[in-house]
Order: sequence, then structure tokens, then C-alpha cells
Amino acid sequence: MQNFDYMTPTRLIFGKGVVEKLPEVMGQFGKRILLTYGGGSIKKIGLYQKVLDLLKDKEIIELSGIQPNPKYDPSVLDGVRLCKEHKVDVILAVGGGSVLDCSKAIAAGACYDGDPWDLISYKVKAQAALPIVDIITLAATGSEYDAGGVISRTETNDKIGYMDDHLYPHTSFLDPTYTFTVSRKQTAAGIADAMNHTIEQYFAEDTTLLNDGFCESMLRSLMVNGRRCLENPEDYTARAEMMLACTYGCNGILSLGNSYSGWPCHGIEHALSAYYDITHGEGLAIITPRWMRHILNDHTLPRFVKYGINVFGVDANLDKWDIANKAIDETDAFFESIGIPMHLREVGIDDSRIGEMAHHIAVNEGLDHAYAPLSEKDITDILIASL
Repeated sequence: MQNFDYMTPTRLIFGKGVVEKLPEVMGQFGKRILLTYGGGSIKKIGLYQKVLDLLKDKEIIELSGIQPNPKYDPSVLDGVRLCKEHKVDVILAVGGGSVLDCSKAIAAGACYDGDPWDLISYKVKAQAALPIVDIITLAATGSEYDAGGVISRTETNDKIGYMDDHLYPHTSFLDPTYTFTVSRKQTAAGIADAMNHTIEQYFAEDTTLLNDGFCESMLRSLMVNGRRCLENPEDYTARAEMMLACTYGCNGILSLGNSYSGWPCHGIEHALSAYYDITHGEGLAIITPRWMRHILNDHTLPRFVKYGINVFGVDANLDKWDIANKAIDETDAFFESIGIPMHLREVGIDDSRIGEMAHHIAVNEGLDHAYAPLSEKDITDILIASL
């Protein structure tokens, strides 16, 4: 077991109607709030007006239009400018993981005098950040319970995962009823995203029985409850368990003491959505089975055998290679069964920039140090197999 130093300061407030506690939480901060949100779905479900009513004694400054794969320009830069101009005391992010990821970058940038990209690119370490509170409306990223986010810079085709201990949300409100109206496409992408977060931590060199059990249970829960959410979008029990599973997926608790896996599927997918702006969860679902197939060898075989038996219930008496290949087949089949396009061409990606993306990934993601090291050629082969 590896040494670790772990902290999770975020308060989770979970369940139906918990947003009523918003005034109590926001009362700990000043009067000026930057309210961040996306394309307007929070208005359709009545949450936007609910927030304004609950915070009627506060000064609200709004930043709307935050996109999936949140953009440095304009969203982060606009948010930093608004915070500085209005001397904002706290950020309230209402929406999915993209809104919260963007808000985290804004929170750090608002307390920095230079170019906020210095912080995102780790040129400079943040010394402070504005406090963040969030109300999550999409179960997927787990950003509500971790200290990081992912920001895209379109002009350079960069999509960077930015982590800093200053960026833990102070409080996260999780009401599963706000996910009832999430589309089938986004629900499925959220399932795939959270499953991949778990897989990235499961496939590591040094693991424990405890963490393996956490991960295997997470994956089974996400598949069972994910299907139930798709069959009945207002199944509260299924939405609630899926939401909590997504929250656990990315805050490190699944891999305490494990060796670091390198998160290779995320490293590859970040380039796909940086170059083509595709849906993150869909990109992960496409890449993951091809990555699995590519790294299956004598060394990784026992891990895939355990994965197949404990996650998918593959017959343990079969030949080990058959178990491993069935596990990968089951992974692919599950993603396809929930309606995710399983080829890059289906999401608008052809072979014209494969070499360029593979080089970008190899240079920027450090996957030669992953659980199964990937060279530029390995990455190219995985991308080609995913077409």
C-alpha cells in the first residue's frame, strides 16, 4: 500500500429539497455572489428563480452560457473580470460539472493578478481562491467533491485538468430530483464518465482488496442504476444512487493507498474534446474498450480477470484469456446498450488529425508513466482502433 495524504473538506448536503438550506450556507460569506450557470436549463426546471428567491437579500452578478468542455475564453476570463469588477465574495455554481469546473478556475483567477492560464497550466501555484458553493443538476463528473476541474483553450487545442487544494467547494447541494429532466444522451454520458473515473483508479499496479471492492461495487451500481434512470427518468432511488456514485468517483477515495494509474483514457479523451469539442463521457466510452484491448497482455491479464469476474460475473472457471476478453466485450456492449455511439466517426472524428492528436497527447499527458505505459505509437493505434 502506498503512502497518502488525504483531505476532503467539502460539506455534502444530499436529498430532496435540500436547497432550502442555501441561505444558511451562503450567509457565511459576504453579500456579493457570482451566480454561474450554463445554457438555461436551470430556468426551465424552476431552480434559477428558486435560487434568486432564496437569496433575495444578496447582490447577484450573473455569468451564464458556460458550455460543456468549459472554455477559458470567454467563460473563465469573463468570470474573473466580473469577480474583480464587482468585488465578489463567493461563487455559486448551479448546473453540471462543466459549470463547476469553470467556476473553480474563476475562483482561483479572481485572486491572482496575472493571466489565469498561469494557474491552470501550473506555471504558478494559486495562493488563494474565492469560496465556491454549488447546486448540481447533472450526475457525472464528481467535481462537487474534489479540488479540480478541466478547462479547454480552443486556440491551442489544450484541455487541461487543473487541481489545487484551494478549489474544493465549501458546500455542495445534491438533490437528485434536479436530474430528472436530464436528457438520455447526457444521462448516458454521465454514466460513462463516472464508470471511467472508477476504471482509471481500478487499473493500477498496487491496489488493495478494500479499494477493489469499492470500485467493483461502484461499477455495478452505475450500470444497474444507470439503466434504471434511462428506463424511468423520475426513479428517485436510481437517480439518487447514481448521483452519489458520481460524487464518489473522482475525489480519490476509491484509490487511497493505490499506485497512480496515470488516467490514460482521460489523457486521450482530453485531446478528442479539445480538438473536436465532443461530449466527454461519449469520448471516454469510445476509447476505454480499445485501450483495454490494447493493454491486455501477460502482465495485465490478472487485473482483467478480476474485473470480469467481480464486475460482470464472468464464469471464473473459464480460461483466463477468455475471461479477460469477455470483460472487455461486456464493457463495450454496456456502453453501446445505453445508446452511446461507439466509434469516433459517429461523433464527427475522422483520421485526418489522428497523428497530430497522438503527438499532442504523448507530449502533454505523460502516458509513458501510466499503469500500462503508452508511447505515441500506442496512442495512435488506440485512436485508429476507435475510428
